[in-house]
Amino acid sequence: MSASYSGVKVFSATKARERESLGERITDWLDANTHEIEIVDTVVTQSSDREFHCLTITLFFRAR
Repeated sequence: MSASYSGVKVFSATKARERESLGERITDWLDANTHEIEIVDTVVTQSSDREFHCLTITLFFRAR
């Protein structure tokens, strides 16, 4: 990661319905914070075991 950042916001979901709405949750958070922050990097992580599939989206940001 080359850009400096001042904060991190993590969105995570393990249930199918939660994973389906993850994009909406992220969009809502970005809309609410658009004037205060600038996204400098994003990391998408997927992990799973026999029963659960976890999707995590991590946003690295800095204050404007």
